Amino acid sequence: MPADIASLRSCFQSHGFLFVTNQNLPNVLVVNDDPGSLIGLVGLLSQWQQELNFQVFSARSGEEALRHVLMHEFAVILLDVNMPSMSGFETAEAIHSRKASASTPIIFVTAYSADEMNRLKGYEQGAVDYLFTPIIPEILKAKVGVFVALARNKLELKLQAKVLDKKTRALTAINQRLEAEIDKREIAEQKNRTTEEFLAMLGHELRNPLSAISSAATLLSMDGVNHAQSTKARQIILRQSGQLTRIVDDLLDLSRVMSGRITLAKRPLDFSKLVHACLETLVFSGRTRDYQISIHTDIVFVDADPTRMEQVITNLLDNAIKYTPSGGEIDIELRSTNEDVTLSVRDSGIGMSADLLPRVFDVFVQGERTLDRPQGGLGIGLSLVRQLVTMHGGSVEARSDGIGRGSTLFIRLPQIYHQAEAPEAMPESESPDTYRILIIEDNVDGRDIMSMRLSSLGHVVITAGDGPSGIELAAKEKPDVILLDIGLPTMDGYSVAKALRANPATCHMRLIALTGYGLEEDRIRSIEAGFDLHLVKPVDHERLLKAITASPAKAAQFL
Repeated sequence: MPADIASLRSCFQSHGFLFVTNQNLPNVLVVNDDPGSLIGLVGLLSQWQQELNFQVFSARSGEEALRHVLMHEFAVILLDVNMPSMSGFETAEAIHSRKASASTPIIFVTAYSADEMNRLKGYEQGAVDYLFTPIIPEILKAKVGVFVALARNKLELKLQAKVLDKKTRALTAINQRLEAEIDKREIAEQKNRTTEEFLAMLGHELRNPLSAISSAATLLSMDGVNHAQSTKARQIILRQSGQLTRIVDDLLDLSRVMSGRITLAKRPLDFSKLVHACLETLVFSGRTRDYQISIHTDIVFVDADPTRMEQVITNLLDNAIKYTPSGGEIDIELRSTNEDVTLSVRDSGIGMSADLLPRVFDVFVQGERTLDRPQGGLGIGLSLVRQLVTMHGGSVEARSDGIGRGSTLFIRLPQIYHQAEAPEAMPESESPDTYRILIIEDNVDGRDIMSMRLSSLGHVVITAGDGPSGIELAAKEKPDVILLDIGLPTMDGYSVAKALRANPATCHMRLIALTGYGLEEDRIRSIEAGFDLHLVKPVDHERLLKAITASPAKAAQFL
């Protein structure tokens, strides 16, 4: 018996009595070596094909029957017992030894009356029945009809299974799409909730200092206010203005860092000195007066951007104050550990739960907020810390023993070995006490308050509300310093600066950009336009005075 499928297919096509096949109809195979008997059985079955809805195959030997079985499934096989070379019993054994055809029903056809032993042998080979010639057509039709009906039901079940499988795959695909849409919707809803919570938090954080500023300003305008009250009101305005500035700066800086729009200006930095300076600023502001602060620092140097490191340290200290009740302890330690520098800020505050610890440096994540908590925040300070520390090649970590047991925040930075330089002696006076200052600013309130601030210090102040009138006044009044806003109507500050630098009468004047645009590209554009310095609003009093009174080179070092 050939094993090669291609040769079997060729042999299959070379024999007669083969009808056009339909895979959706049950098949009946007639096997008989006698041509007359084979033609008679096939012809008899052909009469019932349309009625019983099946198709007939024929074979003249056991070998040919096996080739058919390899290629098709059969509802029933009518198998002659007495065939040369390969008997019906041998053929039946071969058919049922194959897994795919092991359950195929076989009816033995014989002209001899089978004794009990032959019947038993046939049943052992898987026969389901015997037919004796001459065959009675009604009996043949009844027997074949039973197996054809069973095979048709089996085919229908297969077709239904295919349809169900196809529908299942389609439903699975639809379900997967729906799940994906649900996931997207949940993510979108979570983003919306986060945005709404953030906006609500932002509104709360902005209203608090604005309310304090408004109340203090109202107090100053009232009659009968004594000196102590007016001093307190001014302090409140300064303190709350600083809070507003920190909120805006944190928002802008986080956006710049996450979009890769910040360029670090690294230099060897005495980290211990910077930590002490940041703490002194908080002490001066009065924010630490209700806490027990301890600080221990090694003298260590890092390669870092001083401004960005100041943000990192201030945010760590601010976080400790924010989440520690009055009377609590805050311990600051700066240590040299092998090749690294480790800054830790430990507090005795509300602590953190185990599920919050891995997320504390994520954006907009905060500890539990209570209505009576005096300090607020947007949940971006620690995220900004992580981003900036990572940009410096460092790492961050948070630890806590649980709610109510305080927490510790760590930052680690690569240590460098640098010889501290002696501070350069500054001359006692390098500039006159007063200046002629031109302010070019379109915002009336901002222009007026800046004019009053500088006039109270003895400076001669001239103001202009737009670029063209500012250029005209600069040529006429010959100011020493020009404070120039960038966002001016009709003619922006860059164009005004270029025009002033192009005029021999005004090209020597000191130009200071005083603007709300604080991106790195804004600073670069200012320098390219001819500005000496770029200050971002609001500018605190000391920084403004340094910008005005020091030489451009010295002022750039201080700012």
